[in-house]
This record gives sequence, C-alpha cells and structure tokens, in this order.
Amino acid sequence: MNLILFDNEIRNRFLPLVYTRPVCELRMGILTIREKWEQHLATKASFITQDYLSEKYEVRVKEDNLLINSTVLPSAHLLMLIKEMDLNVAYLKDGELIAARLDDQQFDNLLNDRELEDFVSIELENTPFTKLGHVSDLFAKNDEAIRADFQLVTEGRTSQTINDTNRVANRENIFVEEGAEIDFSILNAKDGPIYIGKNAKILEGSIIRGPIAICEGAVVKMGAKLYGKSTIGPFSKVGGEIGNSVILGYSNKGHDGYLGNSILGEWCNLGADTNVSNLKNNYSEVKLWSYDSERFENTGLQFCGLVMGDHSKAGINSMFNTGTVVGVACNLFGAGYPRNFIPSFAWGGVAGFTTYKADKAFETVERVMARRDRPFDVTDRMILLRVFEETAKFRRWEKTKET
Repeated sequence: MNLILFDNEIRNRFLPLVYTRPVCELRMGILTIREKWEQHLATKASFITQDYLSEKYEVRVKEDNLLINSTVLPSAHLLMLIKEMDLNVAYLKDGELIAARLDDQQFDNLLNDRELEDFVSIELENTPFTKLGHVSDLFAKNDEAIRADFQLVTEGRTSQTINDTNRVANRENIFVEEGAEIDFSILNAKDGPIYIGKNAKILEGSIIRGPIAICEGAVVKMGAKLYGKSTIGPFSKVGGEIGNSVILGYSNKGHDGYLGNSILGEWCNLGADTNVSNLKNNYSEVKLWSYDSERFENTGLQFCGLVMGDHSKAGINSMFNTGTVVGVACNLFGAGYPRNFIPSFAWGGVAGFTTYKADKAFETVERVMARRDRPFDVTDRMILLRVFEETAKFRRWEKTKET
C-alpha cells in the first residue's frame, strides 16, 4: 500500500508550528509522526496538506493507497487493523476519518468531494490509540511517545557502551547510538528510558533523567539539568534547566534559564537566562491562544509554558509568562513579560511591536541556516512569504498605523 498522511480541519489547532510543515512532520518522542508510521509499515509516506506547502511536501498517488490521519499515533491494535484493511474501506472514530484504503479512482473522488462508490465505513470501537487534538498534546503526551518510540527504535539492537566517567542508573534502559559522546555526566533511567542519538554530545556535568530523547547531533552543554518527558530534537543545543518540553530540531536554548511544558519549533534561539513560566501563581488552569477560534481557550492543563514557531528568537534575559504563544519569525527583546500571544513576524517586546519585514527576516533565516550547512531555498522562501501574508491580520499595530 502507498502511504499518504493527511491533514484535516483540526490542523489549525497545531499552529503556529504547522505554518511551515504538515502535522505529521511534528516531532514527539524520538521520531516525527511520519517517521513512526514509516518505520511500523516499512514504507515511505507522502502528504495531503495545505496548498502552499504541497510543493515541498508532495502527494504520490498509486493504484492502492493507504490514507492515515496525521494526528493519529500508531498502536499495536490499530496497526493490526490497518494491515488487514480491504480496499475501499475506511475507519472512523466518532465520525472523524482515521484511516482509509482507496484505489486511485476513489482517491480522486475523495479529493474532489465526489461520492465514494461501493465504500464501507467502519466505526472503531475498543481500539486503543493516541490521537492528538491540540498543540499542547506534544508535550502533555510526550512521556508515552518516548516510551513507544524507544521500544520501536531499539528493539533487537545493541547500545553503544557508556564509558566509566559517567554515573548510570538502570543501564539496560539507556540506548546510545553510534558516534554519541557522553562524559562525566549522570544518567538516571529509573523512571523511564533515555535515548541518545547518533553523534549527540553530552558534555561534562550534565544531569539527565528519563524518559527523555536526545536526538541525532544534539548537544547538551555543561551542567545542564534535563528532566523527563522531554525531547531534544536533531542538531539542537541545550543548557540550563528543561522539563517536559519538546524541541523539534535545529534550535538553541544554550544557556542557563528554565524551559518547562513548552514546545520550540525549528531554528529558534533563546538568549542567555531566558525563563519561561509554566505555572500560574494562583495554580489555575492555563489558557492558550487558539488560531482555530482566534481567542484564548482553556487547555485543561495546570502546567503550560511557551509555544514558539519556527525561526523565532528571544534576546538575553527574556521572560515569557504562563501560556505564551509566539508565531513564526519573531525577534523579541527587552525587559518584562511580553503579551501572551505574539503574532508572526513581530519585532519588539513589552515596549511595543513593529513588523519584522519579510526581506530582513529572510536575511537572518539564511544566515542561521547556513551555519548548519542547510540551504534556504526558493520553496522555503515562498512558504515563509505565505505565512507573512496569512498572519498579517494578527499584527494589529499595522492597522493602527493605517488609521
């Protein structure tokens, strides 16, 4: 079967992170959602996503196509049902499409909102699996994702040796990939697994408590304190104190300061001594900006910190209040707490914002990506330009200037 992962109408609940990628390219645990399905089904996936993302994330259609909802994580029971699916059958959960197996004609009918012929829909009952419903699920459900990915990625394999300069608890629950370097650190896997990816570096004095995933090429700087339920994405650099947070990749929180119950996109940077509040003083439920309803909504969480879109930066000594959402390509600086929702391409802080002009933002993006030998190509530029245009409505200071 030809695997296709599709975004649906709840995609907006995962903004600003999915302004620049399909939902299935979000990382939680060790792998992205796409990588989880690819490993389980031993095939490569393509995408049904927003039109402006489709040049970078193309869809491939064949005679026999397996469509899977991008917000769904694999489970043993669901995988068994999917592998046994007949052609032109769909699985639903509470009326929402979870998976479908379609021939090319039925696929064309689906995309063009035509009626599907000789099609069978089956409501899934008593089938356990995890379905993401909100951006905060990336950290809230990261514990179970790390444990599931650890089993998937390490099954039948042997870890690299951990040298004797380190103090280790539950060594059998730690997996170290080839090329990783760990020296004079503490690794405690009593409460959950620790995964250390290929060519990752754990510098002296680091304290790491599982469950945690430190992905390929990541660097944990000296004296870092990493609590469980956290994912440090590929080629990220982290220091200070981090708990129950997900860093998608290529982002830096390289110095002292606290990051908790938070998500950073790619190519973000938090300056030295940046701190994030993840608990309100009155211990009440945290509200978070929703791009879906365009207002603040209850999360059902007592602990919720920062959600930051790709290419955003915060200067030294930055502070973020509980439940802050920062869009794509923001440049933030100055004393005090900025507002709890900062639109994409914002430049400033407590004293006020102006628009980070696209051409200036792109100059920074190009310089930052070049440091990691990654090109900022025409396709990426067009995606960010579309984000700039789509998010203009949230930059209310532009309207104020006009009037």
